[in-house]
Amino acid sequence: MFSAKCAFSSICLQTLMNLLLLSSLCHFICGYSERERVHNLMSRYPLIDGHNDLPLKLRILQNNRLSKVDLHNISKVATDIHRLRAGRVQTQMFSVYVMCGAQEKDAVRLTLEQIDVVKRMCSEYEDFELVTSSQELRKSETKHKIACLMSIEGGHSIDSSLPALRMFYQLGVRSMALTHTCNTPWAESSSNLYGVYQRQNNSLTYFGKAVVEEMNRLGMIVDLSHTSWDTALAVLNHSIAPVIFSHSSSYSICNHERNVPDWLLRELKKNRGLIMVNLYSKFISCRDKANISHVADHFDHIKKVIGAQSIGIGGDYEGAVSFPHGLEDVSKYPALIQELLQRNWTETELADVLRRNFLRVFEDVERVRNQQSSNPPSEAQIPVEEVQNPCRLVLRPPRQRGQLSHQSPSSRGEHRPPGLLLLASVLLLSIIILTE
Repeated sequence: MFSAKCAFSSICLQTLMNLLLLSSLCHFICGYSERERVHNLMSRYPLIDGHNDLPLKLRILQNNRLSKVDLHNISKVATDIHRLRAGRVQTQMFSVYVMCGAQEKDAVRLTLEQIDVVKRMCSEYEDFELVTSSQELRKSETKHKIACLMSIEGGHSIDSSLPALRMFYQLGVRSMALTHTCNTPWAESSSNLYGVYQRQNNSLTYFGKAVVEEMNRLGMIVDLSHTSWDTALAVLNHSIAPVIFSHSSSYSICNHERNVPDWLLRELKKNRGLIMVNLYSKFISCRDKANISHVADHFDHIKKVIGAQSIGIGGDYEGAVSFPHGLEDVSKYPALIQELLQRNWTETELADVLRRNFLRVFEDVERVRNQQSSNPPSEAQIPVEEVQNPCRLVLRPPRQRGQLSHQSPSSRGEHRPPGLLLLASVLLLSIIILTE
């Protein structure tokens, strides 16, 4: 009897071990098949990422000296060629960002330097290719290149000048965010960190509308990430081309002012535009830490509100300081797609999110441009009193050497402040009265 019980127990134990082994094998096979499914999907529809600040990191770390780095493998950053390839990133929108503290100073020069470093990245590394049209973007995929698009992050970079905007377009810029964390003289930021260009009920001025119109005419994508909700709504009501939020998430999931509320998402859908979900932890979980599930919650919610055809991905790597566990760098994008597949997103929906939605928007922007090809460049100018820029030079030559010492008394008096003239008059009158 005892031996029979032992034999039965042995059989039970063996059966249990076999079941555990089978379960582990099934789990391994299922996991492998899911990874293979993601790999196949992203091979056919490689990612277009709407926002990356690698050029900013190159300035911070090496003052844009590309000779000091190897872009195939860079330490201290989340983006390099090796990891872009691993993450199946075929097109990267690189931000040519300068801090908005450069407004009224040297923002235009600094932006030119950031454009220069992106152009050099693309000329010095065979993996990269600068593209300026949707057709070039498509061709770059067939050549197995990483296509680079340039985007200005913050309208302060154009110094309230439509000619400057047009010159940036000529240099290859194809998108511009209207603000960053500072207001411009013509558009309002989502941030209240800085008290510059404060206005009442004037989120998009007459000149701001002219900027949007000229971007439509040029074929430059209007980016609403970092703008206030009122500014975003004004643009959505004014732009005849689709617009994007290049790196913003859902306000309903994380109530951060940089995210987009549902009512504004619905207006974006009417515009045929696109929200490209940001992966910065504070915009995802409203905390310093997050995980892939938290990110997928944003995708699920936005899909429920406006559909998968209005969603893309804008990681914000190099521009943010913390990312969800499992999405620490650009190589980890397949893990996000796997999570969405497990949440029953279809391959058609994910193909749209990965690539096709952005291509549609880009092509629509170009179509609007082509429809306006006979329109002349805008000559709209911002009133001087709205700019209030002390660094703007009114048309006059610089002061000549020794000019002050050779001025006549009358000419020097013309340049004296009114307060000093009034004080001098009072003193003169006092002397006359006393001598009488």
